[in-house]
Amino acid sequence: MKKPTVDEVLQQGIHGPLETKPEERRKFLGTLRERIIVALKKSQVREKDIYPQIEQSMKKNKTARLFLNGSLRYGDLSKYVKLATKYKLDYTIVTNKEHETDIGLVLAMDQAIDQPEIYITRKYWEQPKTKKSLFARIFKR
Repeated sequence: MKKPTVDEVLQQGIHGPLETKPEERRKFLGTLRERIIVALKKSQVREKDIYPQIEQSMKKNKTARLFLNGSLRYGDLSKYVKLATKYKLDYTIVTNKEHETDIGLVLAMDQAIDQPEIYITRKYWEQPKTKKSLFARIFKR
């Protein structure tokens, strides 16, 4: 392992430790995309009901950590804080006034898991309506 130069030590002293992928960390509330199990946009967190996929993911991933966007009202976040408490998960409310993100909630692990799809697009109970056949419409039960 390479020993840091005097200049590198001074730069870290002035600016803080070097951080991998700072833009990605700002977007995903302090964590990396490769660690995320599921994520919700701010508008989804503001909805009255919780997303059942979040609760299922919390049940299944006992070592996960919940990151919540501190720019949202606590009333919007509290239902997810209660859920994290119920499943004994650590949570962090992240406030970064210097950078804006549309992400409202992230459930992540401490190591890379590389989920192919992290965004929840609809709640389970919002199933798309299927068209009934002409026969089914004529002969209703």
